[in-house]
Amino acid sequence: HCVAGIQGIVDSYCQILPQIQLYRPTNFSPIINHVARFAAHSLQQGTAAQYFILLIITDGEITDLDQTRQAIVNASKLPMCIIIVGVGEADF
Repeated sequence: HCVAGIQGIVDSYCQILPQIQLYRPTNFSPIINHVARFAAHSLQQGTAAQYFILLIITDGEITDLDQTRQAIVNASKLPMCIIIVGVGEADF
């Protein structure tokens, strides 16, 4: 879900919270790669007008750790950052 600004994040979170169903497995690499494609496209435009912040709120341990590590490395030179917030009792 793409939003603009902190207020956009808060509004989106409040709107979607009642609809969220938590489930396993907890694979992060698909969403990291998805956002990285947007960031790569922005970088190719040469304007550096967009910066992407991927906020992942999770209640579980990462189940595709090797793929997630590789996705983070691949995205490391793109105009984006990744914030992962663990909630609940899991060992993050």
